[in-house]
Amino acid sequence: MQVDFYHLTRLPLDRVLPRIAERVLETGGRLLVVAGDDALAEKIDEALWTNAPDSFLPHARAGGDDALQPILIGADVAAGNGARNIALADGIWREEALDFDRAFYFFDAESIAGARTAWRALNGREGVEPRYWKQDEQGRWKIGP
Repeated sequence: MQVDFYHLTRLPLDRVLPRIAERVLETGGRLLVVAGDDALAEKIDEALWTNAPDSFLPHARAGGDDALQPILIGADVAAGNGARNIALADGIWREEALDFDRAFYFFDAESIAGARTAWRALNGREGVEPRYWKQDEQGRWKIGP
């Protein structure tokens, strides 16, 4: 399973996550977005609505018809939509993410210590391929050391 560590240094989560979600949907996948607090979940919900003027990313907050949602936003690692992709949007690593095919782990300066701990725990673990992504000067994502 692949774990992509996204270090948010230039663009905020609400600009990065919709692009990742769009790519997951383009490949026919589903996505569970985990946001531990309600304010962050609301911000993500808004970002998915307004991602681009000419597009809409179908999504909902957990607690309704979860199975119908291509993108589900929840507080827990519970893929009621059958997602095999998970985005940990609040900077907190959860071991349950390893039950998915792919995890996107977003962190910033405030959550970098937890990201380092997660990286050390996952690096070298059998069946797990961690990748670290950072933005270059032009804002493009590059795999980094």
